[in-house]
Amino acid sequence: MKYRSILLIIMMLVVSKVFTQQKTITPNEAVSLALENNYGIKLANNEIEVAKNNASILNSGYLPTVTGNAGSTFNIDNTEAEFSNGNSTVLNGAESSRYNAAVNLNYTLFDGLGRSYDYKQLKQRYQLSELEARETIENTVYQLFTVYYNVAQLTENTLALQQSLEISRDRLLRAQYQFDYGQSTKLGVLNAEVDINNDSISVINTKQQLINIKRDLNVVLGNTLAGDFGVDTNIDFDVLYDKEELFQKAKTKNITLLQIEKNITISGLNIKSGKSAYLPTLGLTGTYGWNKNNNNAASFVTVSTSTGVSGGLSLSWNLFDGGSTITRVKNAKINLESQQLQKEQLQIQLERDFNNAWDDYHNKLNIYKLQEANIITSQNNFNRTEEKFKIGQVNSIEFRQAQLNLLNAELSRNQAKYDAKLAELQLLQLSGELLNIQF
Repeated sequence: MKYRSILLIIMMLVVSKVFTQQKTITPNEAVSLALENNYGIKLANNEIEVAKNNASILNSGYLPTVTGNAGSTFNIDNTEAEFSNGNSTVLNGAESSRYNAAVNLNYTLFDGLGRSYDYKQLKQRYQLSELEARETIENTVYQLFTVYYNVAQLTENTLALQQSLEISRDRLLRAQYQFDYGQSTKLGVLNAEVDINNDSISVINTKQQLINIKRDLNVVLGNTLAGDFGVDTNIDFDVLYDKEELFQKAKTKNITLLQIEKNITISGLNIKSGKSAYLPTLGLTGTYGWNKNNNNAASFVTVSTSTGVSGGLSLSWNLFDGGSTITRVKNAKINLESQQLQKEQLQIQLERDFNNAWDDYHNKLNIYKLQEANIITSQNNFNRTEEKFKIGQVNSIEFRQAQLNLLNAELSRNQAKYDAKLAELQLLQLSGELLNIQF
């Protein structure tokens, strides 16, 4: 028994040393790794690049199109020619060839301003893609801290459970001594062994949960962490938020609201683009060409070469297209109206969600403070019970209850602490401030 206790103490020291040698990932480091390596963020950045390319002048329709054409033909003819003076000639296998090349230019001078509105839409869609990427980043950061603080909570839970296990081991050692010297029955030893087994199982399960959730965190970070690591379990709640100021930020910076406003702008431009079909289209064409003919001997001209430039204007006006343009414009107006209704609905929901998040944060913060106070009470109760247990004034059942009360208080405190922090982050995300704080 004595040697087993010494062995357990040595194992605890080894485990403690391993924990201290772990690399600790701070919240700032975790955010930096996620922004750089998270695959969802990488995909969102690629979408931004696509939208940026679409919004360039090369995709605007403002630039002309230039095409080049070239061709050649080669003939072998059997020709019988009779001239006006009565002479005639017969040519067998007479060769002739023709060559041509041209550069053509086409440019739309005016298309009813449709091109202008389409280009503006592309720029707005580029800005919308940036907002969508920001939403992805915000969601990823919140997901990151959900997993990060889960790791932190399980880390503290593991330490609390290990401390409780050490208390149970000490109790078993004491019960064994008392039994050896005839001061108690074997029942005290058996009860202590049962409690040690239960505490050991809790430690094993919690450690496995910790290992699993660390793997989840590494996935969010793009699988960039090699080997074991720890996280920072220190959390500050010193920031004082002004509810009205934060709500005003929510009405101007909330990412979902910003996206619907951008879609409203795009829909307005879409209506104007559709109306451009009512106006005529004016186009400019130009050609520079070169031609060379090598004729056979029967031709009046043996070789001819010509170069020249031609240009022209074209006007087209779709006077009536069967009503498709009218239908498109009407549908675009209805779509705009629907998005404006969605914005009004979102504003009402945002106010509700903000007030709920504000109350939830402060409630959880108050619960955390109460749990902190409960730790002190539970610790004092355990210390007194332990003293009485040592002198035989309380039995092992009462001692075990005081031990469990302290353990549950520590576990509840850990839960409350990280619940309050996540509630704070959710409040900041609704307000559009999640990416503007120092983690």
